[in-house]
Amino acid sequence: MRIAIAAENNNGLDSSVSPHFGHAAYFVLVDTDGGAIKSVSTIANPYCGSHGCGPVGQFVAEHGAQVMLVGGMGQRAIQALRGVGVEAVTGAAGSVREALQQYLNGGLRGTTPCREEGTHGGCHA
Repeated sequence: MRIAIAAENNNGLDSSVSPHFGHAAYFVLVDTDGGAIKSVSTIANPYCGSHGCGPVGQFVAEHGAQVMLVGGMGQRAIQALRGVGVEAVTGAAGSVREALQQYLNGGLRGTTPCREEGTHGGCHA
């Protein structure tokens, strides 16, 4: 399974999770098999800050992601990801490594959209 984690910087598993999907500068892509990490790569988000949810969702899907972990996102982003077959999971925090481990252990699940679309610096739920 390929899991994408929205990140603020380009430090692989040690990157900080982005608090908001539309402002993620990078996506860390992690390939897993049975809960074990097989490979890690990082890609820059060419749509960073554009709030064009559809193109970002499509970009993530084109890179093979099946799951997207992020601090928060609006309803439009959630729908854009679902529309391309990517499961959106909000509530991720800390390092990419910590969020990934929490997801793999079953402690990070579900999606709660931000109340305000396009909030800067995270959600105000």
